[in-house]
Amino acid sequence: MLWEQDSNGHDIQIQLPHIRLSGRLWGEEGKPLLLALHGWLDNANSFEPLSTYLNEFQVLAIDWPGHGYSEHHRGHYPLHWVDYIFDLDMLMTYLADKQAPIAILGHSLGGIVASAYAAAFPDKAKKLILIEALAPIFEPVTESKARLRKSFRSYQRYLAAQDKPLSVYDSFQVVINARHKLTGLDLPWCELLTKRNMEVNGTGVSWRSDPRLRLDSPTRLNFEQVDALMQGHPCPTLLITGSEGYKQLQTALPTAKKWFQDLSTIHLSGDHHLHMGNARGVADAINAFLL
Repeated sequence: MLWEQDSNGHDIQIQLPHIRLSGRLWGEEGKPLLLALHGWLDNANSFEPLSTYLNEFQVLAIDWPGHGYSEHHRGHYPLHWVDYIFDLDMLMTYLADKQAPIAILGHSLGGIVASAYAAAFPDKAKKLILIEALAPIFEPVTESKARLRKSFRSYQRYLAAQDKPLSVYDSFQVVINARHKLTGLDLPWCELLTKRNMEVNGTGVSWRSDPRLRLDSPTRLNFEQVDALMQGHPCPTLLITGSEGYKQLQTALPTAKKWFQDLSTIHLSGDHHLHMGNARGVADAINAFLL
């Protein structure tokens, strides 16, 4: 067995050298494996709607550290998105000796990490499917001083609040409704995501997610760094964007076509979470790309 698995075959645990990851697994054993990486503040449940239509594959969706049921990165130091590239490399090394994925499927943050990983280690990723994601986020170098100051101030407030009790909400529904109101994501998807990121706490519920996820990173790459990383990207890649998704992705397409040697694009109906709201359409695009 490649991982510890519960009785219904859906929830899994993977012990890596530095951290324990949790996740979800769908599909019949022996079928080609897709590794699915979720977005910021989501979890493995975000791929449940999509898995219904990917019947030719096993879909392994992990919870990033600090999300869902996975362990948190140790300590109380600032987090950075590059941490996830290391986590992914450890996971891919683990899977290489067992059942290497035929493709990495990443949404939002998961797609950014997967794209950067494949650019840096082109021999380790066979194909990429990016949903509402393209490359690492960058900003002008002139922002670096203000970002560092803002980040450290936020972490100082976080450390000062370590002894305070967790916020407890009356029920899951309170938080589900709050996410729906804040993001506009449909209620069924808010429920699917929220429940895996929370736990029962006495008579109510509280977040199990790492609170550091909501704090600013101390540094961010500039365009020159991203451009150098992404140039000559050799991995065959499918980019899926939503009609109501991030408009910046459409603006960035001319640059992306200079980076990727083999880039296919498809624009579908849906918002930033179109792999949930338009799971059938996204699955059809993935099946056509892979099969």
